[in-house]
Amino acid sequence: MGKSDTSPKMNGLLVGGSGLIGGYLLHYFKTKTPEIDVRAPNSKKLSLRQLDDIINYFKRNKPDFVINCAITTIRSDALLSYEVNYLGSLNLARAALALDIPYIHISSAATLPPGENLTEEDHLPLGSSLSNYAKSKLMTEMTLRHMHEKYGLQYTLIRLGIVYGAHDHKIQGINRLLFNIVDRAMPFMLTKKKGVLHSYSNASKVPYFIHHILKNTGEFSGKHYHFVDPEPVDLAKLILTIKSYMKLKTPREIYIPYRVAKSGNNFMSSVIKLFNRLGYKANMPAEMIFLESFYKTQTLSCKKLQNSSFVDPDPQSTVFTELSSMIEYYIVRWDHLNLFSSFSNKDFNSPHNRQKPADPSEKLAEIFMKAPQELLDTIQKDGIGPLKEIL
Repeated sequence: MGKSDTSPKMNGLLVGGSGLIGGYLLHYFKTKTPEIDVRAPNSKKLSLRQLDDIINYFKRNKPDFVINCAITTIRSDALLSYEVNYLGSLNLARAALALDIPYIHISSAATLPPGENLTEEDHLPLGSSLSNYAKSKLMTEMTLRHMHEKYGLQYTLIRLGIVYGAHDHKIQGINRLLFNIVDRAMPFMLTKKKGVLHSYSNASKVPYFIHHILKNTGEFSGKHYHFVDPEPVDLAKLILTIKSYMKLKTPREIYIPYRVAKSGNNFMSSVIKLFNRLGYKANMPAEMIFLESFYKTQTLSCKKLQNSSFVDPDPQSTVFTELSSMIEYYIVRWDHLNLFSSFSNKDFNSPHNRQKPADPSEKLAEIFMKAPQELLDTIQKDGIGPLKEIL
């Protein structure tokens, strides 16, 4: 898809530019690609929850490609997860299909089961037991593949592991781990002593891969790729490295069994519900819904990426080489924002106690929660064609 020096600039749309990945992408395309102009409208100008917003934007601007790295928070309820993570992504893809332009979608290892050397073809079974976040991301992966096979959608899907990098304004993922260690909210080790491995993704490298995709769309169209560091990371080693760097006494090297950690998590959830009923504001970190992953290995194979034409711009860079700069950045930021306390105050609002939906949107949320396969079949049967209104 590369253009000659005499060709006009490529005009790209970036959705989710305020996030960690989106921030790195904006900086990269502003500073390293004079031949590419990327726009990142905020949600007031382009809301993924409003189909008319998408249609009107594509009518006015006619972008040459679309990059979607927008997500809701992992604690979002069923309706928001469905409308943003799934339906919004689907409508962006339909718009790209109408203009016959490349669509690059950022997905997550949350769609994968535990295991080692998981390939791009692996995924969890779609069912109601999945979290809203995992369910919406998995449904998107399945629908994009279907659109490619049925309509020829030019898309590339990038699955990320645990993402690390500076300049993230959210305290989630590895930032939550770092925050809890520094804030002394993790007195003991919530994992096994060794052998719990996870794959990590360097946010600063993602723009290089996406730029390469845009220059070689024929090679990457219709394919899924795991974009992770080649070597997985031992969770216990990472925790102890952060502790050592910060010269902290906790967490102590007492490894809490999963059953004990799960029971404690359930107990704290009950206590927090009681406090909320009494009028006190108390919350659990949203990441605790993934407590099981602290005790189970999940590593992603990046062999497919290594066998492609893409070349890693900094193969020596790992989460450990970047750890010191990340810690220094976030400690200063969190201190300025006066976030440190004796407990974590990020909230997790479970959707399970919601009342029965009373309107069509709420009904869709209920179907999304209880029968995602039925909803997926309905959408793929009736609503994945090109958005002809754009033309």
